[in-house]
Amino acid sequence: MSSANHSPLWQPAPERIAQAQITRFQTWAAEHHGAPAEGGYAALHRWSVDELDAFWKAVTEWFDVRFPTPYARVLGDRSMPGAKWFPGATLNYAEHALRATETRPDAPALLYVDETHEPRPVSWSELRRQVGSLAAELRTLGVRPGDRVSGYLPNVPQAVVALLATAAVGGVWTSCAPDFGARSVLDRFQQVEPVVLFTVDGYRYGGKEHDRRDTVAELRRELPTLRAVVHIPLLGTEAPEGALEWSALTSADTEPVFEEVPFDHPLWVLYSSGTTGLPKAIVQSQGGILVEHLKQLGLHCDLGPEDRFFWYTSTGWMMWNFLVSGLLTGTTIVLYDGSPGHPDTGAQWRIAERTGATLFGTSAAYVMACRKAGVHPSRDFDLSRVQCVATTGSPLPPDGFRWLHDEFAASGADLWIASVSGGTDVCSCFAGAVPTLPVYIGELQAPCLGTDLQSWDPSGKPLTDEVGELVVTNPMPSMPIHFWNDPDGSRYHDSYFDMYPGVWRHGDWITVTSRGSVVIHGRSDSTLNRQGVRMGSADIYEAVERLPEIRESLVIGIEQPDGGYWMPLFVHLAPGAVLDDALRARIKQTIREQLSPRHVPDEVIEVPGVPHTLTGKRIEVPVKRLLQGAPLEKAVNLGSVDSVELLRFYENLARERA
Repeated sequence: MSSANHSPLWQPAPERIAQAQITRFQTWAAEHHGAPAEGGYAALHRWSVDELDAFWKAVTEWFDVRFPTPYARVLGDRSMPGAKWFPGATLNYAEHALRATETRPDAPALLYVDETHEPRPVSWSELRRQVGSLAAELRTLGVRPGDRVSGYLPNVPQAVVALLATAAVGGVWTSCAPDFGARSVLDRFQQVEPVVLFTVDGYRYGGKEHDRRDTVAELRRELPTLRAVVHIPLLGTEAPEGALEWSALTSADTEPVFEEVPFDHPLWVLYSSGTTGLPKAIVQSQGGILVEHLKQLGLHCDLGPEDRFFWYTSTGWMMWNFLVSGLLTGTTIVLYDGSPGHPDTGAQWRIAERTGATLFGTSAAYVMACRKAGVHPSRDFDLSRVQCVATTGSPLPPDGFRWLHDEFAASGADLWIASVSGGTDVCSCFAGAVPTLPVYIGELQAPCLGTDLQSWDPSGKPLTDEVGELVVTNPMPSMPIHFWNDPDGSRYHDSYFDMYPGVWRHGDWITVTSRGSVVIHGRSDSTLNRQGVRMGSADIYEAVERLPEIRESLVIGIEQPDGGYWMPLFVHLAPGAVLDDALRARIKQTIREQLSPRHVPDEVIEVPGVPHTLTGKRIEVPVKRLLQGAPLEKAVNLGSVDSVELLRFYENLARERA
């Protein structure tokens, strides 16, 4: 827990505050929309949640959102779920994503990097031309507004073109990364019944080629709604029979035609990790994503036309959709397709150097891996253009903050560290980056604008400086318009609104501090609860994984039939390390000293590895279910995990213990 008296790790320089877009926005919104001129970010945030209509109207004007048909009012119905944003308005997301063509046609819109680490630019005018050509071909194929278009693609320029062309015609985009097996892809795509499938023949990762033609053949067999399959020969193979060639569909010089769709028209379908059943098919709207991402990328990330935006991600994770939205702010986006650590752990920093990235986004896990591997980013690479390092996926441990700060400070750099947290469910952040606020170790700077983020106790009372449930008490434009195949909305309702009626409960444990910052403690559904005291697993990982012998860890708390509580800590050791009594004692001592005696596990058990979702999150709940005796098939959706073999290890362990 953070004490309120320690000093910030970093403070933005006065020039940075003055030049930040959020500062200029506040001054302008004070003149035109009644926002507070004084009081800095805290006052602006208060206004943004108290005066939702005025705030979101201001966002659309500041970023010049084009409504071919104007809206009747900002917020029709405020209830959650079911808020109606900008009723009556029409617009098109892709039109806004390609707007920089008007002013900077020859500048790069995309920089594509593979494992050779050589950036290849795609200019704004070339991107627009390809989108125009492909959109016309999609219409010829009979794709109409509301039809689903799917991509089984890595993070390559073709994926961006396909998404934008789909949005241009009013289709609904959905994608999976090609490292997903056929079953996981079908668990997702079969729900939404796509009419077109864009696919590669394979991909390159870790210096190897991975042929996916058999998987693609299976997808074609199992998706009966497909009218067309488009082949992208990443590995240079011939198009399979009946498939269309990417090059033929994108060769024309056609000006894109943008379908004017209602504000709440679906833009894309994202999927929850699906570790316990079919993934939820989460539908977000063209207008909702447009205004939320303009706010998040333009104001919170402070991105504009001079920036280069790199986030390590795959097309199977919401951060890819978020990265593509960098185009909305006229920013050059960096697409990296490859292993995060090939040929060595420093790979992502090398890409930032080669592309001149100004905002470098990665996972907390990558930062900690670099720290452990002795990488020195600022010494070994020219990162002079990097203004901000942002992390998500899991909370960035305090050691990660300190290490990043010290590494960059050693070369005289003024690095803004933005740990952010949100969810696939809103494809955005609830809390995180604010360019005008100080950074405190282990804390997210503040809740985001327009997001009334609070920490609540079980009875719905707001807490300060105490751990509670992360809730959002007002609607956000990017909240799902619905889940696919959830006609009465019951699955959507049960996912977020069953605990506190009319209030979004996200399923994370958080502390909102008295200074307004936010600390994330991990998922509340896998919460450790000893003697009635709730603890976050993230705090334990952070303490344990500082030890050089520990590569990764997993802690589970299980209520026993006799009323007792069993809390094992599973450790995956670094090469050469041995789990002997001395290391066990050191692990327990570390946890006791850094956290509390209550956090000390009952047992420390060596494991061959820690299982993850396909997007790299540790799997806690399914392992808990296995240890409670659930069969593997019931405990987890096997298509959603990176290693079924690892889960069998935990299943066998449960059997032995029983």
